[in-house]
Amino acid sequence: MSRAGRYPDTMDLPIDAVLPEIRAALSAHGRVVLQAPPGAGKTTRVPLALLDQVAGRIVMLEPRRLAARAAAERMAQTLGEPVGQTVGYAIRGERVTSDTTRIEVVTEGILTRRLQRDPELTGIGCVIFDEFHERSLNADLGLALVWEVRQALRDDLAIVVMSATLDAAPVARLLDAPVVTSEGRAFPVTPRWLDQPLHKGARFDAAMADLIARAVAEEAGSILAFLPGEGEIRRTMSRLELPGVEILPLYGALPFAEQRAAIRPSQGRKVVLATSIAETSLTIEDVRVVVDGGRARRARFDPGSGMTRLVTERVSRAEATQRAGRAGRVAPGVAWKLWTKGEDGALPAFAPPEIEVADLTGLALELALWGDPDGAALPFLTPPPAGALAEAQALLTGLGALDGGSITDHGRALAAMPLHPRLAHLLHSAGPDAADLAALLSDRDILRDRGSDLTLRLRALRDPGSFGVAKGAAQRIRAEARRLKRHAGPPTDLTPARTAALAYPDRIGLRRPGEAPRWLLSGGKGAAMAESDPLASQRLIVVTDTDGHPREATIRQAIAITEADLRAVHASRIAWIKVCEWSRRDRRVISRQQERLGAIALDDRPWPDAPPEAVARAMLDGVRELGLNPSDPARRFLARVALAGLFDTSHEALLAEAEDWLLPFIGGIRTAEEWKRFDLLPALRARLGYDEMQRLDAEAPAHLETPLGRRVPIDYGGAAPEVAIRVQELFGMTSHPTVAGRPLKLTLLSPAQRPVQVTQDLPGFWAGSYADVAKDMRARYPRHPWPEDPTQADPTLRAKKRKD
Repeated sequence: MSRAGRYPDTMDLPIDAVLPEIRAALSAHGRVVLQAPPGAGKTTRVPLALLDQVAGRIVMLEPRRLAARAAAERMAQTLGEPVGQTVGYAIRGERVTSDTTRIEVVTEGILTRRLQRDPELTGIGCVIFDEFHERSLNADLGLALVWEVRQALRDDLAIVVMSATLDAAPVARLLDAPVVTSEGRAFPVTPRWLDQPLHKGARFDAAMADLIARAVAEEAGSILAFLPGEGEIRRTMSRLELPGVEILPLYGALPFAEQRAAIRPSQGRKVVLATSIAETSLTIEDVRVVVDGGRARRARFDPGSGMTRLVTERVSRAEATQRAGRAGRVAPGVAWKLWTKGEDGALPAFAPPEIEVADLTGLALELALWGDPDGAALPFLTPPPAGALAEAQALLTGLGALDGGSITDHGRALAAMPLHPRLAHLLHSAGPDAADLAALLSDRDILRDRGSDLTLRLRALRDPGSFGVAKGAAQRIRAEARRLKRHAGPPTDLTPARTAALAYPDRIGLRRPGEAPRWLLSGGKGAAMAESDPLASQRLIVVTDTDGHPREATIRQAIAITEADLRAVHASRIAWIKVCEWSRRDRRVISRQQERLGAIALDDRPWPDAPPEAVARAMLDGVRELGLNPSDPARRFLARVALAGLFDTSHEALLAEAEDWLLPFIGGIRTAEEWKRFDLLPALRARLGYDEMQRLDAEAPAHLETPLGRRVPIDYGGAAPEVAIRVQELFGMTSHPTVAGRPLKLTLLSPAQRPVQVTQDLPGFWAGSYADVAKDMRARYPRHPWPEDPTQADPTLRAKKRKD
């Protein structure tokens, strides 16, 4: 059925041609994957096309609040109705629906909440995942949950996955669903690239302002420019001078009235400077030109530090395609790109799914509430990374939300709140008075470049005018605080510092020794701030926001806390422990008794009677840092062992197994200097039992016993075992000595201990070159015996008696 025929006030769109195919696929299979380029009309046409086919309510997921509102308003307008009748929406803090609502557009977290409350999705006949190519964490989780519900509880539940740039095959395989493809945009979009790459050091905002100004001069119609964040938008706006052109920002934290102003048709030309909020599901009707800065801001979570950092990266080709499509929604358009055509080929195909790079604390809580803590049974398109999930579960356990991996009653209470679990824990534990703090921490910083003190931000929220805070930002946060109070626990008298310590038990910082403002956090990581920061001298702080650097993060927001307050809220976490460890800085074993909260020591005292075994284990860490330093006898012993093949004598293998053979011998060693003087030989010899020692002495003896009975050490350090020995001491020896079945290398010495011959064939030497050697030696050392037949002579080290 043509939707244009049913709704005469709408224009024909490319998606209209495949609507019958979508309906047929859904009737036959109950699920379908739709590929449709930007501008095809899928967001507003597909739900309407399914109205008379689906029994029950159609729920469509949108990744952003602005897109959800705009889609609902557009569909309601198509039906000639106000929002809230046939078509409504539900976003965080706002719901416009009625008993007659058949299509409900929701943001992605809303669906998860409903599934947790009612897994059968009572009254819902179809779930549509719009813009699934964005691969948000909530969309991935929502699809996994809905697919499991369909398989286990609701085989009548229809599922539609829609995307502009997604590789549909993986989703289709997951759902065993047919793929329907809508070809072509509503209107063609012509790409325009830079002639040359931006030179290194070029300011992004200046380059964007120049490109926007050029596009305004050369193109007709309004312009949508994509920038990574609010900061870049503001800086670019300050550089633009476009007489007669209205310049409007568009980003998520902007008040909704200003967002609507940006997407509403204007009387003249306008330039909209937007973040990725404008990539999907929005039609800004008078836009004919896109200017793409080619950058996107993404959250990257580091499980090792437990911190998330925002990074600015090059966009993917899929994102660039999506952005360019905004120019062809209602007329032919042009897409200007702040990169060259050559650089275009180097862009990644897709942005990484959020589940691979995000903080998974909220996901871990949802999985535990669902009854599958590791998500092993859920059909995820991309499974959550094990390391990040384990880190999230550890945090939730610390917050009391999980116990042994299972959700607690406290965890259920946190899951019901529309907040990150940290802040939900804060609100539930500290009561309504903590709502301002929770709202403040869940929003962007209202006092950038004004130091890190969180108490200053709380004062600014209550008196924004005195601190120069934008009125809209303060109103937004205060409205969120009022909403959050409805979810708060019973009232308490907790201070902001105590409240923050509850939410961030792993980010309580103890100042490190020294002049620089650096802290060790209770979670084991480091953090620092500028020396000019008002909190720079504080001994104890709670860090609530950083730049997420995995080695030593820069503190962006924190609050000072007294030790008394810290002990008041975390008494159960503070305990005395005895620490015996190797200090890299001091190059010695340090034995201390410490009162610790996680990795930080609130009190630190000597531990003079640390047991020898603890000292030895700590010293073993020092050995691994310092390395082995075998004496010459120990080296010879190791060479013999290697020749006999009794154990791996490589440095790496010896260190790897040091706990087995070395630990019992180093109980009295504490320092690097003492280690230098330590002889490894007794410990190495102890590795061998009696039978192995007998084998070692037989196959790789330590000495050669000469005919005189003297024991000469064998050197095993070269390519072959070797002995240096005077020629006369071997007189009478008619066979060549061997080691491990191989000839022993003999370096034959003169009476003056100088080498005269090297041989591995002593009988051959006697029969051959000995005569020449003896002739030479008789002239040099006439007092020493040089018999004609050395095999018949007696060995000796003596010279002839001097004649009177």
